[in-house]
Amino acid sequence: MKKRSTARSSGRRVERDAQTDEFGRRDLGSDIRAAGTARVLRRRSKPTSILLDEDLVAKLRQKGARRGFGYQTMLKLIVREHVDEY
Repeated sequence: MKKRSTARSSGRRVERDAQTDEFGRRDLGSDIRAAGTARVLRRRSKPTSILLDEDLVAKLRQKGARRGFGYQTMLKLIVREHVDEY
């Protein structure tokens, strides 16, 4: 059975898995480089700032959660898929 450590976060006790704690402490970069199986693809990105209505952000969060994404990633996917339609 995995040991659990207890940490305090803003006054609350938080149960943490020992394996998760170990993963957080390790730098996996050398393991990945040694395996020779991973590639990092970097795209040139430019930070932008837009104002979105709260209901739109709520919909993006909801739809993103179904696919395992945050709302910003969901917005980026939608823009990328549909930009050529305009």
